[in-house]
Amino acid sequence: MPDLTNGSGAAMKSPKTALTRNQIRGFWASWGGWTLDGMDSFIYALVLVPSLRELLPRSGIALTKGNIGFYGGLLFALFLAGWGLAFLWGPIGDKFGRVRTLMLTIVWYSLFTFLSAFVTSVWQLATLRLLAGIGIGGEWAMGGTFVAEEWPESRRRAGAGYMHTGYYVGVFLAAFANFAIGSRYGWRAMFAVGGIPALLLAWIRHGVAEPARWQQKAGVVRSWEVWRPFAALFASPLRRRTILNTLFMLASICGLWAGTVYVPAAVITLAEGAGRTAQQAAQLASHAVMFVSFATVLGCFAMPALAERLGRRGALALYFALMATFIALTFGKIFYLGASALPWLFVGLFFLGFGGANFAVYTLWLPEQYPTECRASAFAFATSFARFGGAGITFLVGAGIQHYGSLGIPVALTSLAFIVALLLIPLGTETRGQPLPM
Repeated sequence: MPDLTNGSGAAMKSPKTALTRNQIRGFWASWGGWTLDGMDSFIYALVLVPSLRELLPRSGIALTKGNIGFYGGLLFALFLAGWGLAFLWGPIGDKFGRVRTLMLTIVWYSLFTFLSAFVTSVWQLATLRLLAGIGIGGEWAMGGTFVAEEWPESRRRAGAGYMHTGYYVGVFLAAFANFAIGSRYGWRAMFAVGGIPALLLAWIRHGVAEPARWQQKAGVVRSWEVWRPFAALFASPLRRRTILNTLFMLASICGLWAGTVYVPAAVITLAEGAGRTAQQAAQLASHAVMFVSFATVLGCFAMPALAERLGRRGALALYFALMATFIALTFGKIFYLGASALPWLFVGLFFLGFGGANFAVYTLWLPEQYPTECRASAFAFATSFARFGGAGITFLVGAGIQHYGSLGIPVALTSLAFIVALLLIPLGTETRGQPLPM
């Protein structure tokens, strides 16, 4: 891998550094894993209503709108708890390598998503979503760390933005699969489809080498105890940035309810209220998710330029402001407009989708704040541990839906998390113009 700095340590400015075969193939491996990750994680949101309509009665639970909201939130909370446990992949990635750990995470979540097609009770589905979340949470940390370490300094910002589009392409694919398969063959077929594509990654992964930065320190980190990278994250001077990054991520997770998770349920509710059939409502929900995914991909492509012009903190603040504004407006106001709500809902969903690209900022920003020996652990901890808090908030949102008998107000209240995060952003570590630490 060529030297990425000049004699003074400043980052190279050439925008046309050629990518090696390993950088290209490794990027597509990471992007493909993140794409399938997005598809697998969003399948549950798309099949939430039909799966619970079948499984709740079979589990001895009354089939009511309140129970669908409550148990839907509970299952998603368990999924986020599994994602929270994914922080354990970080030390494994630091000790044994990014590529090896990446492959293991993909096999993990693929298996448990596929098995979800055969459940006979809501509790079996809850267990498998918990286990799938562990694998899904680890893929982002490993793929993002690989791209940050392997791509040349002059193209690293673009690589972060490009890689994060994979998740939303996966969401788009999940919506398309639901339109073509789920609406015709049912929710079990969706879980089955979600588990199969990850098997193709064995071919993509063949021949991808570990990043040179990790190989240079492999002898050191392999001798460490597995907990050692975590200890480094909470030692001075990394402690403050680790805590802040986790809080920023917690705010981003709160946006999942408005930007992704409850979009299908909101569209189905409004469409059926307007007289559409169940199949028409499901297809419209798929269109809405594809629309949100398209807007988020646009936001991911815009991220590198915004992060360079506004700084990492400024770019994250812009995305957070969009989320705070349009979560409150879309679910607190538009959702209650009645028959005229659907067209305006799609307007709000575009801005929610664009603002949802705030996750792409972490793919760029987190690796810039930590040295190689604990970078994967830092990425995994910040992006996963906050999910425990997200799991609790998910349960509260589900309980709020049960209490109000509507998802609008409970989801709209999640906008408050972004307002708090905007106040904290000035305390974050700005890394614009700095090379990736060794």
